[in-house]
Amino acid sequence: MTDDLRSLYEEVILDHNRNPRNFDKIPRACSHSAEGNNPLCGDQFSVYLTVKDGRVEDVGFKGRGCAISKASASLMLEAIKGKSLEEVKELFDKTHRMLTDDSEFDDEDLGKLEALSGVKEFPMRVKCATLSWHIMNAAIQESEQVVTTE
Repeated sequence: MTDDLRSLYEEVILDHNRNPRNFDKIPRACSHSAEGNNPLCGDQFSVYLTVKDGRVEDVGFKGRGCAISKASASLMLEAIKGKSLEEVKELFDKTHRMLTDDSEFDDEDLGKLEALSGVKEFPMRVKCATLSWHIMNAAIQESEQVVTTE
């Protein structure tokens, strides 16, 4: 990782941890929700989405977790708000591949989400970064099963 990308990673993670966007906010007309946890780290979150006509209109999340998990949830919700469910699925796939694929990741225009790529340097923290994404995916699929990283 270049020094510039490392600085961006640290800055974005710290900002979204200290000032998470859409945190402790439950959309008025929440139509999709799910919860999950990472027992090894103690992260526990619920994700709330308002989906109308196949588009994510409003978002929110509640819970507690480490800086990486909270920042990832905040970044994720910022990124998916206003997108179609198809676009959200594509974003999930790209982000998951960026965080878990050992091959060299080529920029797929992820914007601020690209800052999460720094998590790959800390393999034990990848589950922290992907937890909220799996919870969001479960919410969209209207799964009632609690998501867990184990």
